Amino acid sequence: MNTLEILFFILLFIVFYTYVGYGILLWILVKIKQSFLFFYDTDEPEQETCRNGNNTALPEITLFITAYNEEQVVNGKMKNCHELDYPKEKLHIVWVTDGSNDRTNEKLKAYPDVTLLFVPERKGKTAAMNRGMGFVTTPLVIFTDANTFINPQAVREIVKCFNHPQVGCVAGEKRVDMYSTGGAVSGGEGLYWKYESWLKKMDYQLYSAIGAAGELFAIRTPLYEEMPEDTLLDDFMLSLRIAMKQYTIAYCDTAYALESGSTDMKEEEKRKIRISAGGLQSVYRLKELLNPLRYGILSFQYVSHRVLRWSVTPVALFLLFPLNILLVVCSESHPVYFLFLLLQSAFYLGGVYGSFLSAKSVKNKLLYIPYYFLFMNINVIKGFFYLKRHAGGTWEKSRRHNIYSPKYFSIISRKAGAIIGLAI
Repeated sequence: MNTLEILFFILLFIVFYTYVGYGILLWILVKIKQSFLFFYDTDEPEQETCRNGNNTALPEITLFITAYNEEQVVNGKMKNCHELDYPKEKLHIVWVTDGSNDRTNEKLKAYPDVTLLFVPERKGKTAAMNRGMGFVTTPLVIFTDANTFINPQAVREIVKCFNHPQVGCVAGEKRVDMYSTGGAVSGGEGLYWKYESWLKKMDYQLYSAIGAAGELFAIRTPLYEEMPEDTLLDDFMLSLRIAMKQYTIAYCDTAYALESGSTDMKEEEKRKIRISAGGLQSVYRLKELLNPLRYGILSFQYVSHRVLRWSVTPVALFLLFPLNILLVVCSESHPVYFLFLLLQSAFYLGGVYGSFLSAKSVKNKLLYIPYYFLFMNINVIKGFFYLKRHAGGTWEKSRRHNIYSPKYFSIISRKAGAIIGLAI
């Protein structure tokens, strides 16, 4: 086997392990752990806390919402907050709206149960979180976005998870509406989050979830630590910093945040590039977590689930095709390389055709998979260049459908069972 062949199989292994192999290995390790616990009757209450907690003494909590120019969703979000199944006297609602210059603040002033924190200068979400957390006095704080709907039982379910003292952060489940918008945006993103939700669940069953999504997550308030204002993935950085303090990130699939897909692929591209840039930024700023001698299984999960996706795997993916061509044109190459080339060609053609169908608004969920997969990985490469020119903590928001508009919300309400079923 020559150097090109060795390199080809190394790259192939990296891509396979990142997107498929880790999931398989994770499932096997969880099964082994469960068998061990069964035979040795080892009690691990933290893995059951989300479902079997004691609600006799509910703590006070703060529902923390950072928002910039969200006048269109204020009333819908507040209606959602008021429908939460939690004692009103123990539920404190805080909005931090720094820099907003629309009618967001005016609308919020109509709600006497809201603590409104506002300064005219816009420094970005992370700066708003750092400032706003100085006013939080409750032992637990739940972060959620203004444009997401959270289920009425979410707060109670999250609080249950904190019954175990080792849990420092709770990640709720993110669910994306795949139906009302159609197209590759919601279809591809929804399928992606379905797989992501399963991986997070397996990660937690093995040891700890690896990060939390900003749509819905909670922490013990004393564990909050200020982050640099130019942080792009504040939710991920904050949750992993807590895990590095020997706390567990619990994954609670009975507390979920539902949001709509981006309005189109151009808006989704902006969001993915920013997330990818934030991933690269996080890898650098959390570089001490790459040390398995210090962080053990957490380091293994972090590298397998996050670091590879945000660094070497996209490069490996796009090097496979030209390398495969070189191996095929070599006179002594094995026929297996021709088969790999055919499979890769079919996948890329499927992605290109999926892009064409998406532009024409033609629904084809099968072809959305290669299209969205390639789309995500291309944006990881673009994220590197975004990070190089990024400065400060502000960015242009990606446009999404207003999940609280009467027409839109009536659609997803009718289809809520299907949406929820896909996310489990």
